[in-house]
Amino acid sequence: MTQIKKTYQELNPELLNAEIKEFILKQGASPGEDKLETYTLPDESAVFGTRSTMTFTMSGKECLRVHIVGSIKSETKLMIDADDKLFPKDKLTALQGDIDFIFNSYEVKE
Repeated sequence: MTQIKKTYQELNPELLNAEIKEFILKQGASPGEDKLETYTLPDESAVFGTRSTMTFTMSGKECLRVHIVGSIKSETKLMIDADDKLFPKDKLTALQGDIDFIFNSYEVKE
């Protein structure tokens, strides 16, 4: 199992969700579960937090699970769990390259 973890600043989590989905489909995976929930943040009735969970399959088996949690006003966190046997390393490298190309300027460097 390989895991990708990234933290972004001032990035709309719904945009991140949509782009990640497109990048994964481009690598040949099929969509599975797709949940997107929005919450009002405490003491901020006009600011919302977003939580997203998506799964993707290859050959009918789950190969990727994506979690996104965050708010456009603060941090957005991305975590991708990849099954190395079902989602080859070259596809994961290409996926990470697409993510970095589009979202690198928002990433919090630690």
